Amino acid sequence: MSQRIESDTMGAIEVPADRYWGAQTARSLANFRIGGERMPAELIRALGVVKKAAAAANAELGELDAETSKLIIRAAEEVIAGDLDDHFPLVIWQTGSGTQTNMNANEVLANRAIELAGGTLGSKHPVHPNDHVNRGQSSNDVFPTAMHIAAAEAVSHRLRPALVHLRDQLRAKAEAWGEVVKIGRTHLMDAVPLTLGQEAGAWARQIEADLPRLDAAVDDLLELPIGGTAIGTGLNAHPDFGARTAAGIAAITGLGFTTVDNRFSAIAAHDAIVAASGALRTTAVSLMKIANDIRLLASGPRAGLGELRLPANEPGSSIMPGKVNPTQAEALTMVAAQVMGNDVTIGIAGAGGHLQLNAFKPVMIFNLLQSIRLLTDACRSFTANCVAGMEPDLERIAAHVESSLMLATALNPHLGYDNAARVAKKAYAEGITLRRATVDLGLATAEEFDAWVQPGRMTGVVDPHKE
Repeated sequence: MSQRIESDTMGAIEVPADRYWGAQTARSLANFRIGGERMPAELIRALGVVKKAAAAANAELGELDAETSKLIIRAAEEVIAGDLDDHFPLVIWQTGSGTQTNMNANEVLANRAIELAGGTLGSKHPVHPNDHVNRGQSSNDVFPTAMHIAAAEAVSHRLRPALVHLRDQLRAKAEAWGEVVKIGRTHLMDAVPLTLGQEAGAWARQIEADLPRLDAAVDDLLELPIGGTAIGTGLNAHPDFGARTAAGIAAITGLGFTTVDNRFSAIAAHDAIVAASGALRTTAVSLMKIANDIRLLASGPRAGLGELRLPANEPGSSIMPGKVNPTQAEALTMVAAQVMGNDVTIGIAGAGGHLQLNAFKPVMIFNLLQSIRLLTDACRSFTANCVAGMEPDLERIAAHVESSLMLATALNPHLGYDNAARVAKKAYAEGITLRRATVDLGLATAEEFDAWVQPGRMTGVVDPHKE
């Protein structure tokens, strides 16, 4: 591979001739051969957004000449579009401020701008990575600004729509199943009846409740530390640079980004990222509950509960013919477990900031974006390949209702708790129906039993006082 020579304050170093990155990126590649987890594409895009807005702001404020600003903006637009992703090779496991990735962006944009101007790569003329691309900036405010942009865009444009679609599908099932009376279960044991619609409606409500939590997290992420430079003082930046750049970011993304009122806090700590991860964890908890309920209700199909029929998407066993497994629920619960683990990492990293800088930035945004991506993809898959096609087994549900001993609860107002318990125990011990046990004990007639024990009324869907 042909090489060119680039230099930084530490001296000269070889760089692949066909790459736009420069000396500091090359040093990071050499010094941090740890794992293979590269900076997420969403973060690279966000860095392009920051650099484009910064170049425009600096031109407006007279800090950059118009031609230099235009060249940087053109290069940044290619980064935003994903056209230069191959020129961002650095891994997460590097300096905790993300400085090397910020410099990777500065070098790529400078060299691409130089190429657009007809210059020589690595010459730093007419565009310098520090003096021009990084004008008025520090890695300490640029990187967390990009973190916020990437996370807010991913939640707003990807995860939230996926969750809304899942909620709507569950609502549709709840409406369709509104009159399907079934047995409820507490402690995994038979309980009083409810409708399948009520059960599915509870799942939909869980997702509905997660949405405002995510919205609140995005609101926190919309406050940016840009303009604070190294520690929050704004050293070497025009006083209006932060506000102008934030306004430019808002215009590019369509989200309401603004500058945070205390840049010192937003550079030294990343509580907004921690809070966002907490909202994702809560969403993951909701999804795990829903997925586990669905696979329990679908268990069997003959030796389990078997009340739901799930789409048969693929064979479930290499040895047992005809076996079909609840694979979409399994995938979703694995994703939920990963998100919960990511949240632990983010919490530890958020608590690990020291004095004027949190130096865990890369691992925080890597885990947060992975959680958003996994939840988004898993929700879409679960909705399309499981929820949309699942249907109740009405005969199985009816049989469970008919055989349940917990219908004896409806006898409490008429016979009292103790006598109702006698009925249930006799029916269980002798393998007979509650109706027969009630009559055999001389506690009521068959006609009275039929009038008192009506599963539909027990769900609250039918109000006996209005009949």
